[in-house]
Amino acid sequence: MKKEDKSKIIEQLTATVKAYPHFYLTDTESLNAEKTNALRRECYKKEVKLVVVKNTLLKKALENLEEDYSPLYAALKGNTAIMFSHVANVPARLIKDFTKASKNKENVKPQLKAAYVQESFYIGAENLEVLVNIKSKNELIGDVISMLQSPAKNVISALQSSGQTILGVLKTLEEK
Repeated sequence: MKKEDKSKIIEQLTATVKAYPHFYLTDTESLNAEKTNALRRECYKKEVKLVVVKNTLLKKALENLEEDYSPLYAALKGNTAIMFSHVANVPARLIKDFTKASKNKENVKPQLKAAYVQESFYIGAENLEVLVNIKSKNELIGDVISMLQSPAKNVISALQSSGQTILGVLKTLEEK
């Protein structure tokens, strides 16, 4: 590959990393063409950008950025595919669902190598479950709204039920 081509790829990778707040480094080495296409389709459906890269080019792209991505460098071995996403837990759920469907439970691919999610580093496949359980921004907003609504709903239901109780008592007294 020519030096100009490499520099273009590095620039593109740098721009892509800047554009997405979360990315996962995965190993997709042993996937056949059918499974790779199925993975790409699932990524497309869930708005996850899947890119297969050379480790050295990715390392140089990460070095071009202001943030220190050095904890990820140890994971840049073997075949690497990057999953870029705007939602923190979508790639983790996608990996979990995709590997759950696999018949061969040993050495299941895609396998998580590392991830940069919510400005934190997660190294190793054992962190997949943690990443699956991370709530997205919209889920957190929904939780906060439901917590704020809960006391108001309790007060309203108490007022409505006590109003009916008082009304019932008054009607009983009136009838006597």
